[in-house]
Parts: sequence; C-alpha cells; structure tokens
Amino acid sequence: MKRRSLPVAAALTATAALLLTACGSGDDKSSANDKIAGAEQSTATPTKSAEPSAAAEKNPDGVDVSLPKDINLVFDWTKPTDKNEAAAMDDAANYIRAIYRGVDKRTTKEAAVTAYSTGGGLHYAQVQINEWIKGGWTASGTLRHYDATTRSAANGNSVEVAFCTDSSKFPGKEVKTGKILTSTPSIADYDHFKIVMVKFPTNDGLWQASKVSVETEASECQ
Repeated sequence: MKRRSLPVAAALTATAALLLTACGSGDDKSSANDKIAGAEQSTATPTKSAEPSAAAEKNPDGVDVSLPKDINLVFDWTKPTDKNEAAAMDDAANYIRAIYRGVDKRTTKEAAVTAYSTGGGLHYAQVQINEWIKGGWTASGTLRHYDATTRSAANGNSVEVAFCTDSSKFPGKEVKTGKILTSTPSIADYDHFKIVMVKFPTNDGLWQASKVSVETEASECQ
C-alpha cells in the first residue's frame, strides 16, 4: 500500500484518479495577467475552535490548526514581499494543516477546515478527510512543502499559491493497529499543487482556499 501526501487518502485507494478529477486536477500554465479561476467564497463568519490550544493562541485568525507530534508538516518556502500574497501563502499552509487536523480528529466538521476553505476548496478537503476516515488511516511522519510561488489576480482579491510536496517520509498509519503503511520511494511521492486563495469579505487578514488543482507524480518536484 502506497504512502502519499494530499491527496494521500485518495492515493491509498483505487479511487485516486477519480477523486483528483472531481476535485479539479490540472497543470495549466496561465500567465501572470490571466484571471485566476475559483474565486467562490462564503460570507459566513468562520467558526473558531471552542478550546484553542497554545498553538492556536499564536494564530492571528484564532483558529486551532495544531497537530499531534507525529504529524510534521514542513513548509520550506520564502514569503513573498507582497502583503496579500504573503497572507495568502500563510493561510494556504493553514488550509493544509486544517485538512490533516480533520484527518486526525476524524471529522470534516473541524472548525479549521471551514475557516480556511470555501467552495471547491472545502469540497476537496471534505473528500480527502472522508477517504482517510473510510480507509481507517491517519497520517504520520514528515510532509515537506517547497518551491512555492504566488500569482495575484488583478483585483487583489485572489492569489494562486503553487508548490511541490514530498511525501517520501510521510507514510499513512492504520488507526486501529498503529501499523505504518510504508513502501518504496518513487515518483508517486511527489505532487504539485495549485491552490486559489480568496480574501474573506469581512476579514482582511483571512484567506480561504476556493479551488485545488493537483498534478500527481510531478517530475518537476523531484
């Protein structure tokens, strides 16, 4: 059984390709002046976690995105100088953390998931978390995110955050038995993500994932 990062749960089953198609996979090469698609957004105020941890208290959005010690998400990237792009990149990382928090808590209703996603981004997160739950898996190890780039829409309300992931040291784990699902490292450990982040209408500091595109077996990420 192959270990994978997002879409790790999908990749651990035979439905990986279908999930990626449903969630909007693609590798289009748009120019910096092109309109960024996927700008759907909700106007409902995100729900804060009822009992935030110490990590959450340091989060300016007030949302708990803390994870257990055996789930280590590394974001090896440099923030852009543009204020909006830097904020969007920060919350793209929080979106990834929120998904794995949902995996750990075994629920799609985790406050962090609804805070950091909307539209297609919320659907993608829910599908991924549900696949982990149905498979009886949780995450473990270190997942590295790197080679990040950002691209802003002309109106300044959406930013595409693209990056690579390396899941070669991030095996899945069976919840019931604690068994680590290891395998031989391969090109399947590398994915390339494009996440469209949109500015939350009533909170200048919050950005939400509205669309997720994934290129699996991404050779450019090796």
